[in-house]
Amino acid sequence: MKYAYRLAVSTALFVAVSFPALAEGQLNIYNFGLYTPPDLIKKFEKTYDVKVSVTEYDSNETAMAKIEAGGHGFDIIVPSAYVVPIYIKKGLLMKSEPDQMSNFKNVKAEWVDVDWDKGRHYTAPWVWGTTGVMVNTKIYKGDLNTSSIIFDPPEELKGKINVIPSINEVINMAIGYVGGEPCTSDKKILKAARDKLMAAKPYWASIDYPSFEKFIKEDLQASIFWSGAAMRIRAENPGFAYGYPKQGYTLWQDNIAILADAKNVKNAKLFLNFVMAPENAALISNYTRYGNAIKGSEAFMDPELLKAPEMNIPAALKTSAHSLTTCPAYVQDIYTKIWTELTK
Repeated sequence: MKYAYRLAVSTALFVAVSFPALAEGQLNIYNFGLYTPPDLIKKFEKTYDVKVSVTEYDSNETAMAKIEAGGHGFDIIVPSAYVVPIYIKKGLLMKSEPDQMSNFKNVKAEWVDVDWDKGRHYTAPWVWGTTGVMVNTKIYKGDLNTSSIIFDPPEELKGKINVIPSINEVINMAIGYVGGEPCTSDKKILKAARDKLMAAKPYWASIDYPSFEKFIKEDLQASIFWSGAAMRIRAENPGFAYGYPKQGYTLWQDNIAILADAKNVKNAKLFLNFVMAPENAALISNYTRYGNAIKGSEAFMDPELLKAPEMNIPAALKTSAHSLTTCPAYVQDIYTKIWTELTK
């Protein structure tokens, strides 16, 4: 989902398939950094004789501000599930009917009638992942599956912890830690979560999107983190491991959609259909190190990815997952106030 880390991954599979050129011209994609496989773009360009440009952003909030400002020139965006309803309500997405496209038959049943886009009239799946905790097991020998690593850290981690600047993911994890549910309106729970965040902050080194190198070189030893990003770091420093906090962690999906003011609509629709083909969904997963929602993609995916602990939630912890959803406006306002105080 997530932030543009500057560590190249060259594990994507390139399946060369010959198709007649059915289109021409341009396609402009706006996506999270290092989230668009170069081989996927080359394949699409060759297949359809379309020149593709990719512009990167670091967060959903940055992207939405850019789109709302207008004059951006983008055709496609990749929003996280929790902001899709906001995009739709503001009229920023085209009702492009991915559910009517030929490759929609490949979408796994559980990802078809999703809460954020019932029936998939606006979005197609991109990738899914989780947001849990990552820690260096060379120095931390305790339970991996607990958010106490972040909120009540042991001495060996104090001053070496990062927290990603993602409001809902961080506050939801804190709410779970104090016994509440995401998007709660219970003021006692919200105050307890706020107090826990403020008490933990002195033990953190940063609230940031840090480079991978800071973990690989062990300048940072723990973080609230995304599963695919954690997998990339583990590949470079096997001391790091990923945990699913029993108190609650996030299960999310990012989606691909056509912007309401897209200029290259035909090519954008071709691309949405293109990424729902199994071999192309596998290209995305192999590059990003996240799961996808496409049946048959496993045959084209890196076997190491399929069996990775960051891709396989322990059965006993599946009930601790919660979806990253859009909170009611009044609850989101409280989240924003908590976050503003935390990041002063």
